Amino acid sequence: MEITSRLPALDDATMSADQRRVLNDILNGPRGNLDGPFLAWVHSPELADNAQQLGAFCRYGTQLELRLTELAILVTASWWQSQAEWQIHAPIAAEAGLDTAVIEALREGREPDFSRNDEALVYQLGTTLYHTRRVDDALYAEAVAAFGESAVVELVGVFGYYALVAMTLNVFHVRRGNTPLPFAES
Repeated sequence: MEITSRLPALDDATMSADQRRVLNDILNGPRGNLDGPFLAWVHSPELADNAQQLGAFCRYGTQLELRLTELAILVTASWWQSQAEWQIHAPIAAEAGLDTAVIEALREGREPDFSRNDEALVYQLGTTLYHTRRVDDALYAEAVAAFGESAVVELVGVFGYYALVAMTLNVFHVRRGNTPLPFAES
């Protein structure tokens, strides 16, 4: 799939040795492509190196079920109205077992009707964090009781990492081919 951005295209003639190395690492790593923020991040090899490591952990290494990680990513994509983030992760979330009605409600900016308590809790934690920039004691205790302290730390990391991804995609207008955009552009 063609991926575009407002950044100038990199080519062999203009790339630095560090950019080539990062590009090679990304293309030969678990992602295998420049989809998402990597098209932008490769312009800053140091950021790309560090973000790629954090992203690999947030995507593939947390204690959370993939369904819950993808829900956290979609809560973030919806909050930021991040086109490419949504396009990448909505199909993954559905495949991981997140109900399509939940996915559509998030895309529309509505509170989903959750049938699973763990999903409602991830949603509540994320939306509370985004709206108030805090999580009160009761919600924190509920999350720790449900997931454990280290998983809650990881979940907050997922929200934070994917906010960085969303901001990157939005600022640099990263687009995935000619597929319809999930969010209206202002």
